[in-house]
Amino acid sequence: MKHKIYATNTMSARVREYLEEHFDLDVWERSEWIPKDILFEKIREVDGLFGHGVPINKELISHAGRLRIVSNMSAGYDNFNVGDMIAGGVIGTHAPGQMNETVADLVFGLMIATARRFAELDRYTRAGKWLHGDDTPLFGLDVFGKKLGIIGLGQLGETVAKRAGCFNMDVVYSSRTRKPEVENRLSIAHASLDELLATSDFIVLLVPLNRQTSRMLGKREFGLMKKTAVFINASRGGTIDEQALIEVLEKRKIHGAGLDVFDQEPVSPDNPLLKLDNTVLVPHIGSATAETRDRMAMVAAESLVSYLIRGDAINVVADMKARM
Repeated sequence: MKHKIYATNTMSARVREYLEEHFDLDVWERSEWIPKDILFEKIREVDGLFGHGVPINKELISHAGRLRIVSNMSAGYDNFNVGDMIAGGVIGTHAPGQMNETVADLVFGLMIATARRFAELDRYTRAGKWLHGDDTPLFGLDVFGKKLGIIGLGQLGETVAKRAGCFNMDVVYSSRTRKPEVENRLSIAHASLDELLATSDFIVLLVPLNRQTSRMLGKREFGLMKKTAVFINASRGGTIDEQALIEVLEKRKIHGAGLDVFDQEPVSPDNPLLKLDNTVLVPHIGSATAETRDRMAMVAAESLVSYLIRGDAINVVADMKARM
């Protein structure tokens, strides 16, 4: 008999065929999040769970009689309660490395759009306000030749640093672990977090969300930034104090912010960020291309096959590896 898999997200025909070749597959076919009661009923007799975003904790595991693996079709895994999973004998895997290039595209798109005020000036043009030749009030900031500070130098951070070379940018990074080999290879420099915040023209936050990074940037940290600084968050909303960011934006203490992630997602319609001209806001679309999502889903599917059929655990999340 085939192992049973439940998928909380749809996938491409290619990935679905691969999973159905190896497993007895059941899929939540709707676009909205699966209700908890339906999920708990569905996972009573499954061996693996495929998808992303569903909280994997003691409550869920208590409803899963024989669950052995949860495979996230994303690089992030802040939906995993690693302690509960280890206690319940459930391993967690993810899909690292597949989204780096696409998210780097987004990071530089946000950098340029925020610096050059694309969203604001798009609205300005559409509203029929372009009535004269003097463009001085429309000035933005140059991106090329500026100093880029990257907080979190994982694979994605390295990809962003490499792209910065095409813009002739001076790159510094702050990371939990210093990486001399990467510094030499990419001609970048290490800096303390405070130094990076105080001296960088563009600041990109690329850390995972965990206990160490929760609210790592708050009132003090935003207060260190230049008045001309552009802040980009492509990590998770919970890595910053969002209200502190709103305050510095409202008071024009930094030039602007480009955000792909928020404290509450979807964003509340009354979030003050939506009313600010010096923001560029997108709905958590970092990896949102068909090609990238398909690659990520296939990696997640391959992790299920490797573990449940071959007994080889691949792409196990780092936090779990360290504690197993």
